[in-house]
Amino acid sequence: MSSSEPISIYQLSVNDLALMEELLTVFGEAFNEVDTYSSSRPSDAYLKKLLSSDYFIAIAALKNGSVVAGLAAYELQKFEQERSEIYIYDLAVAVSHRREGIATTLIRELKKIAVARAAYVIFVQADIGDDPAIALYTKLGVREDVLHFDIAIVDSAEVKIAYRQ
Repeated sequence: MSSSEPISIYQLSVNDLALMEELLTVFGEAFNEVDTYSSSRPSDAYLKKLLSSDYFIAIAALKNGSVVAGLAAYELQKFEQERSEIYIYDLAVAVSHRREGIATTLIRELKKIAVARAAYVIFVQADIGDDPAIALYTKLGVREDVLHFDIAIVDSAEVKIAYRQ
C-alpha cells in the first residue's frame, strides 16, 4: 500500500468489533508485543461493553478497508472541577504506514471528540528512548517531565499467604 491511498478515520462503536480486533493486532505488531495484544483477547461481550461506555474512545485509521493505525483513549472525569481530561493510552501506526501523518490525523480526530465532550486537555506519556513518539508529542503539545509508577494490586508476600491458605 502506498501513502497516496486515501485514509479513513473512524471512531469505533459497539458495532465495530471486527475493526477493534484488527486494531488490537496493529497495536501488538507495532509495539512488538503480539503476545500481550493477542494471547488473551477480551470476549466480544467485554469489547461491546467497553465500546459502548462513555469513558473509552477507540479511533481507527483505515486504508483499503484495513486498519493501519489507531488509538485508544480514556476520558477521566475530574473531581476538583466539573471537567474532564482525555488520556491517550495507546497510539500506534503499522510500520509500513509510518511517516504519513496518520498519528497526527488520529490526534486531530481525538481533539474534535475532546471538544465535543468539553474536555479541557488531552495527555499522553512516552517512554524514554521512543524518539518518534517524543518528536510527535513535542510537535503537538507541551512536554512535562514526570515519573510514572506501577503499583502492584497485591504484594508478593500477600500472594504467598493467600496461596498457602
